[in-house]
Amino acid sequence: MFFVWQSVSVDHFFIVQEDITIKELQINNEIRDREIRLIGNEGQQLGIVSAYEGQRLAEEHGLDLVKISPNAVPPVCKLMDYSKYKYEQNKKEKEMKRNQKTIEVKEVWLSMTIDIGDLNTKAKIASKFIAEGNKVKATIRMRGRQQAYAQQGVEVMKKFAEILSDVAKIEKQPLTEGRNISMVISPITNK
Repeated sequence: MFFVWQSVSVDHFFIVQEDITIKELQINNEIRDREIRLIGNEGQQLGIVSAYEGQRLAEEHGLDLVKISPNAVPPVCKLMDYSKYKYEQNKKEKEMKRNQKTIEVKEVWLSMTIDIGDLNTKAKIASKFIAEGNKVKATIRMRGRQQAYAQQGVEVMKKFAEILSDVAKIEKQPLTEGRNISMVISPITNK
């Protein structure tokens, strides 16, 4: 598999394009080394042989000669079915991606003058997000003279976290950043 990047440089109003090619693994006739350390398809050591001899053995067994460790002295090559190897690598990558769980950060906006009923409503919405496994960022935007009373906003945040204390914990304490006060809460993990 080849990756091709084109780098473009401007030199005295002329555009020059260069093709840069990066190879993944060298296989079969791409291996130009004089000597290689050869490993069989079942992991047995076959010793140090010439690249030509390794290629001949690969063809004899109906396999590919793949350079797996190019920096070793001499380079290490293995007899394997390269297409099967690539297929298994892609399958492993897809399996790893499928098993990954993405955690989103959902945001809930509060105000400094919020009443307890509205705070409970916002907490209900946040608890749904937390039940889905997401983190919740609670934010208060201070307007005008409210900036002089930022401590009131921090108290609102603490009440909000207290309402959600049975399903979530505070990950990032309430912090005043300019006109905003923000706090991040995350689900409680039961292990």
